[in-house]
Amino acid sequence: MDSLIADVVIVGFGAAGACAAIEAADAGARVLILDRFSGGGASAVSGGVVYAGGGTAQQRDAGVDDSVDAMYDYLRLEVGDVVSEETLRRFCAGSTEMVTWLEGNGVPFEGSLCPYKTSYPSDKHYLYYSGSEAAGGFRDAAKPAPRGHRVKGPGTSGKLLMKRLAEAVRSRGVQILPQTAARTLIVDADGTVTGVVVSTLRDAPARVRATHRKLAAYAAKPGIYVPSLRKSLHRRVERIERRYGRELKVSATRGVVLAAGGFIANRAMVREHAPAYRGGLALGTSADDGSGIRMGVEAGGATAELGRISAWRFITPPPAFLGGLLVGKAGGRIIDESRYGAAVGERMITEQEGRGWLLVDDAIVRDVRRDARKQSQWFQALQVRYLLRQRVVAGSLEDVARKAGVDPAGLVASVEASRSGTDPTGKPAEFARPLDQAPYSLIDVSIRPNLGYPCPMLTLGGLVVDEESGAVRSAAGVPIRGLYAAGRTAVGICSRSYVSGLSLADCVFSGRRAGLHSALDRGSVDKNENVF
Repeated sequence: MDSLIADVVIVGFGAAGACAAIEAADAGARVLILDRFSGGGASAVSGGVVYAGGGTAQQRDAGVDDSVDAMYDYLRLEVGDVVSEETLRRFCAGSTEMVTWLEGNGVPFEGSLCPYKTSYPSDKHYLYYSGSEAAGGFRDAAKPAPRGHRVKGPGTSGKLLMKRLAEAVRSRGVQILPQTAARTLIVDADGTVTGVVVSTLRDAPARVRATHRKLAAYAAKPGIYVPSLRKSLHRRVERIERRYGRELKVSATRGVVLAAGGFIANRAMVREHAPAYRGGLALGTSADDGSGIRMGVEAGGATAELGRISAWRFITPPPAFLGGLLVGKAGGRIIDESRYGAAVGERMITEQEGRGWLLVDDAIVRDVRRDARKQSQWFQALQVRYLLRQRVVAGSLEDVARKAGVDPAGLVASVEASRSGTDPTGKPAEFARPLDQAPYSLIDVSIRPNLGYPCPMLTLGGLVVDEESGAVRSAAGVPIRGLYAAGRTAVGICSRSYVSGLSLADCVFSGRRAGLHSALDRGSVDKNENVF
């Protein structure tokens, strides 16, 4: 078996892996990145939103008054005890520096504030309320502020985020071995992780590598939207890997960082750990198969929060939809409609078996038609069109309920309660509407496989890590020497509750932590020895 060697070996070249590589290289380590495909990972197909606050330059440019304490108070409500108070405080206190660090590595941001509630802003705006900060139950506990910092680029800007991070990685002389799948960790007799065994297409014919690269790219997009296409393309990818892959031993003198994403593409793992979350769109790439978590477990690592999956049921844009009432089959309200989409999705799945209908009146429908195009990205506008075409309409609340299969008495009671003054779910008054203009519509927003109105999902749990260093912990709570994890391979800031931008922010936070501490561990490669 051929072999390679580096100080720090990083498995995965998404945002967490890239940030780990930058920090490790800046600390003087020789770094080698392994990626099953060609880099980018789920980060490249994301919206490119980084959750940050406490007074960033972009917030100040927009005239937003925010503080570390306000950011911490809000995130404490979302995060719970999934990380310690000290870790969350450190994350919040370092938030402005994180954005500055990203900018120093070529990632552009802008303080153009979105003036309306949305799930993802148009190309006119790059700062927005990306969570439940202004929703009922949160605004009184923590001063709200827009903290969704979208990378400045057209469309979904995750691809630009990864382009700039990849350039920063390469500028530091980091070696990258693409089309290389990590198979198992190398563990010494004393339990120290000293490397990884991989299967690589490095020496495959150029035409084979090109085909593999194209198939993987198409499986990521548009495959993310068409699961049957992704499955077909991935089977071809696996055939190439089986036929042309060659085994290599990659040694790490200081440490291995697992940054291989989550497991949303591994349907067996999803069925095992979160069987209720099988009707969504797998947000990620085919490499989000849990392989990083599996390797960590095989080396003795503990896991947590594997049952936590973020399922996004957004009803904005346009924000006019927030004036409607989200109800279940019995006609009762499900949640404050202004809550973040993942909170809505979780409530629907855990309490309503994924079923839900949005009640709107004619005034809301008119406002939606007026605002949809100017307040939406192209894909959001298509979803609005789909929803309006799928609704059922009737002249009375009782009739529209019967047509949709919703309990009429329950629906009428929900509408009457919403008109009584204080909203029973806590929805802020500025989002409330009287719902008094017939005809009425019930829009089926149930969570199920649906290309017209998909429900994106990503896994949040992973390997348990030491919160000071990012080292993977064993079941006994002891750090495993030479093994680190970051991003969605690890338990992190967003592993209990997700809002837009929190996963990428955690990738930066945990990736930098793991990269720095792995670089400071143990020995070093002879500088005259080429990793290749």
